[in-house]
Amino acid sequence: MDDLPTWPTGRLLLVAARLVEREWNHILAGHGLTHAGFLVLHSLDEGPLAQRELAVRTYVEEQTIGPVLERLERAGHVTRERDRTDRRRIVVTRTESGAEVYAALTAADAAESIISVRDLGAFRDDLIRIITQIRPMEGGRPA
Repeated sequence: MDDLPTWPTGRLLLVAARLVEREWNHILAGHGLTHAGFLVLHSLDEGPLAQRELAVRTYVEEQTIGPVLERLERAGHVTRERDRTDRRRIVVTRTESGAEVYAALTAADAAESIISVRDLGAFRDDLIRIITQIRPMEGGRPA
């Protein structure tokens, strides 16, 4: 690791992302969650959403979100119901249990505990700038 200063920026970003992801997944697993499950609970923070909308917001294919929701439902973190006005739609709602586990993870700054940087705010701003330059945002949602 003595040669880290010689690594290209892309390699540094990829390795850092993998290491942070591994640590974050370990923290989530301690709460019975996966990364995708955490993203679902985050997306439901403002209220129920259609399954299709959850797939878009969590950056996964619609077919992939089903097993994620099944696991969350088995754990008691979400409920799924057919929309009464459009029976083709499945509406997902975060339960009290889901709200509690989400609040526990966010209140503890679990993700931030992995990263120790001098100025976390500036680091976050840089990350947001990188993400928005690569994947433009429309109305606060992923394009």
